[in-house]
Amino acid sequence: MSFSRFVSRFLLVACLLLTTGVVLQAQDAEPQRLILATTTSTQDSGLLDYILPDFEATYHATVDVIAVGTGQALALGESGDADVLLVHARAREDAFVESGNGLIRYDVMYNDFVLVGPADDPAGVKGMTNATEAFAQIAASGATFVSRGDDSGTHTKEKAIWEAAGITPEGDWYVSAGQGMGAVLTMSDELTAYTLSDRATYATRAADGLALVIEVEGDPILFNPYGVIPVNPAAHPNIDAELGQAFAHWITSLDTQALIASYTIGDQALFVPDSVPWRVAHR
Repeated sequence: MSFSRFVSRFLLVACLLLTTGVVLQAQDAEPQRLILATTTSTQDSGLLDYILPDFEATYHATVDVIAVGTGQALALGESGDADVLLVHARAREDAFVESGNGLIRYDVMYNDFVLVGPADDPAGVKGMTNATEAFAQIAASGATFVSRGDDSGTHTKEKAIWEAAGITPEGDWYVSAGQGMGAVLTMSDELTAYTLSDRATYATRAADGLALVIEVEGDPILFNPYGVIPVNPAAHPNIDAELGQAFAHWITSLDTQALIASYTIGDQALFVPDSVPWRVAHR
């Protein structure tokens, strides 16, 4: 990105931030409408149901959530059909901003991916610490693996792991579902298969009786950061730029970061706050 483009974009964001304080409308007015394109993991985990009422009350707004794979969410931003994105595929997010479709990407939170599978572990991968080697062992064993196959952030990570293993997954053992995370976990459970899941959606489904268990976790390659990106009104003048920037400011604020930290299933926190204000306050 050229220096002049960076300065122009910075000034635009600054202006939007200055107007954030006047976004809140009189309570007798019609609610503002924000279109949020996000991933199925933020929806399926229950996080959005937990935090969005605060935004809607604060900004007298209604949030229309479009929960799809990250690739589809980015495409909605590219076509100007969303005001703000909450996604998790860092290289693709950076490319979205660099192309001029997004203003700035802000860190929001992170969790991790986990390799889950049947308790009897036919591929013998349980307890392995190297996800790439575990994927290779599943392929060698011919045990069933269900892929999201939907161009999501999870699918992007899965493909990166197969590539690191030097494997092109194909054959009867490899099932491409073209579905969201919740549906893929259900399918994997029914097929006694392995799959890659974000930890939050897995924990939510496991609390509801999902039989799959965590086989592999903790490898740095499984790190899963989420970012928020207001769509650029210079490229898409039809969007609600002020409310989109207000959402980015809200979700990265200390109060909302604390709300994210407080979201748990049982005693397990599903997301770790990671915005700049949060990191500065918790040094």
